[in-house]
Amino acid sequence: MIKAVLFDLDGVLVDMPDGHYEALNKALKLFGAKIEKDEHVSYFNGLPTRKKICRLEELGRLPAGLTETVNSIKQKYTKEIIPKYCIPDYSKIIMLKHLKKRGYKIGCCSNSVRETLHLMLKCAQLFEYFDLIIGNDEVKNSKPHPEIYLHAFNRLKVKPHEVIIVEDSPHGIAAAKASMANVYEVKGVQDVHLSLFKDIL
Repeated sequence: MIKAVLFDLDGVLVDMPDGHYEALNKALKLFGAKIEKDEHVSYFNGLPTRKKICRLEELGRLPAGLTETVNSIKQKYTKEIIPKYCIPDYSKIIMLKHLKKRGYKIGCCSNSVRETLHLMLKCAQLFEYFDLIIGNDEVKNSKPHPEIYLHAFNRLKVKPHEVIIVEDSPHGIAAAKASMANVYEVKGVQDVHLSLFKDIL
């Protein structure tokens, strides 16, 4: 029996992947670097910012030792553009209200850091519906490692088979599958609405 539903944030509840792409490239531009759109979609989307920056350093596309500097600048730009991308979507509000009404525990587990994660949920008017919110800076291993989901199961006192996880990016889907929960794979925010849960509602 399903007891909890866990959501990724970017590309699932809010249409923020392009926002992260925009903010990171704005920061990278200061150092003469850039991530192309196609590689963002195929590889970088869903990874924490620090991992993206480290990968660029490994590839020689960014000078070594800039991870914390670029990350700090990127977080500043992200906060500035969140209101542009994280607008209320009433199909998501209705969906979460119905899940809560039916007694399901609801969580959000994101590779975004806690501060921006909370800000995005508040801008989208979704924050109040969650029993649990975990950012990537609250666990040791970010997605595609399943730690964030295993941590959520423990805090919500549920077993993997009692949980549905909704994910869109390859890294998030890998983390969800590794956690042994039930995984709903979506292509983007347009797929996430009440009818997605017709089997349990």
